[in-house]
Amino acid sequence: MRAYLSGGMEYANGEGVHWRKEMQRWIEQHLKHTVFNPNVESDRFFQKSYPNTNFRSLKTENVQLYQEIVRNLVEIDCKEIAERSDYVICYWDDGAAKGAGTKGELTMAKYFGKPVYLVTSTPLHEIPGWVLGCITKVFPSFDELKKFLAARQSV
Repeated sequence: MRAYLSGGMEYANGEGVHWRKEMQRWIEQHLKHTVFNPNVESDRFFQKSYPNTNFRSLKTENVQLYQEIVRNLVEIDCKEIAERSDYVICYWDDGAAKGAGTKGELTMAKYFGKPVYLVTSTPLHEIPGWVLGCITKVFPSFDELKKFLAARQSV
């Protein structure tokens, strides 16, 4: 099994590194599943294809190159969800709400029939209806999600 870790990056605190790192470690240790962590994969992509590039500054300094890079990242993420991931874990916070990538990832997962497990403290009535239409189950915390995944694993 393979999990995709979806959530804000562009507008998220620390690009969402901390929650993804913790969740990846837990999934690998307790479920023995592999994980697609967009933070890790983005770092690999930049080291290989655009070393020493200040990606975020390109949005104002060279929007054409920025778009080219984002197109590549979108392609990587969409292929991962469509072809390799079995389920998606999404952390919905202000960073995810402000950006667009998370919404696109959830749409891809829904279209390809992948379960989407949403962790959020945001009241559901404040989450866009489109997002609600893409999710399989909502959890108020990562601890609750972990209990669910562990119980599902043991069945």
